Amino acid sequence: MNATAVTVFYNLVQQALIMTVDWAGYGYAALVASGGVMGYVKAGSVPSLAAGLLFGGLAGFGAYQISQDPKNIWVSLATSGTLAAIMGKRFYNSRKIMPAGIVAGASILMLTKIGIGFLQKPQES
Repeated sequence: MNATAVTVFYNLVQQALIMTVDWAGYGYAALVASGGVMGYVKAGSVPSLAAGLLFGGLAGFGAYQISQDPKNIWVSLATSGTLAAIMGKRFYNSRKIMPAGIVAGASILMLTKIGIGFLQKPQES
């Protein structure tokens, strides 16, 4: 290998180590999507399936955007905020932990994570 190839390889490895992946966001997306699938499997609820896959997909896209640029929070913020409001209201009315309480709680945790991440100063490399 010549010096240029080694330098390019080193720079790629260094960038890969610096890049952060929004694992919490991807986990949240999986939770939401799997909740929709479970609603369909257990109760035959097509609206649960559609909403779970739609919001899970949006949450996954938001996690991808945050992984690319930690300040690009808007899709994740809108998705988790919407689910916190909708599922929070459902939990308040029904007092059922499954699924409304869990999704509302996870959405509030995501909102908190997004807010803390947005307020942090960028790290210098």
